[in-house]
Amino acid sequence: MKFFIIFFMFPIMGFALPPKRVYSEEEFIKKVNEEVKKKVDVIKNKSVSDLTKELLDKEEKLRLKELDLEKQQDSLKVSDSDIAKRYAELSAKQKDFIGCVQKNSEESKGRIGQLVEMVSNMKPEKAASVLSVQDTEIAVQILQMIDAKKASKIFNFMDKDISAKLQKQYLLMKK
Repeated sequence: MKFFIIFFMFPIMGFALPPKRVYSEEEFIKKVNEEVKKKVDVIKNKSVSDLTKELLDKEEKLRLKELDLEKQQDSLKVSDSDIAKRYAELSAKQKDFIGCVQKNSEESKGRIGQLVEMVSNMKPEKAASVLSVQDTEIAVQILQMIDAKKASKIFNFMDKDISAKLQKQYLLMKK
């Protein structure tokens, strides 16, 4: 024989929960049938017109909810397409930006290459004076690309402070 436990919930405010009741299967079925009968009696007492009106009201509410859901879906579709469009625009801008960065990098390498060629053809004293006033990062890149013996001679003709600074950066770049 199966037993069913029914819990009745009361608000916590000042009410003590009643003890748990245990029903036998027959008692449970009897209670369920009584509740169903009460619901059916309530429905019987209502007129057909009241029930029809109630059904029509519920149907209208459902129709309005469906319309609202359709509007929400339409706005989500518009949002999705807008996001996709913006993503495509950002991707195109990103590609343009990366292209510009690569182009500038290549141009910078080309200019550095020209400077390397010029400095390589200069006497060490003249090269030292040119590189001493050059931006340190560019000077180090140039020194890195020329022959090591020539670079050491150039360092010897530079001011001690500038030479020390450039040598330090030169060593860090070599690693």
